[in-house]
Amino acid sequence: MPGGNLFGGLFFILLVLAAWSSAISLIEPAITWLVENKQISRRRASVTAGFAVWLLGLFTVFSSNIGSEWLLFGMTMFGLLDFLTANIMLPLGGLLIAIFSGWVLSKNTTQDELSIQSAFVYHLWRVAVRYIAPLAIFIIFLNITGIIGYFTGIIG
Repeated sequence: MPGGNLFGGLFFILLVLAAWSSAISLIEPAITWLVENKQISRRRASVTAGFAVWLLGLFTVFSSNIGSEWLLFGMTMFGLLDFLTANIMLPLGGLLIAIFSGWVLSKNTTQDELSIQSAFVYHLWRVAVRYIAPLAIFIIFLNITGIIGYFTGIIG
């Protein structure tokens, strides 16, 4: 393709910019916490938080080469962070969202936000979010963590 190197280079430059903008928004709460609670300048808080994230990133990078023998709970740092985010944090977040949506938010709030006109359909949604979704997410969580192994034979 004519200009393929140019478009490829531009693509990866834009990809890096997108990643940096996401990283900045993710590190902002840590910076704000450091500024408010430790009474340090924003510049120093930014450097401190950035350095901490960089160090954590180094452990994940090293887990693929020179640190591949550094194991924590039988996993490399990359494997451990992957396990924690995919198998613990995501199901736990889903469970908390289901509980919050079903039990904390009022009926009027959820009806207004969802714009469900049918009372029957709304009732089905509310029952699913209050009872079925938390139970299903909890069973999936127990299965993923290995606490129960019931579904292993069924799913594969």
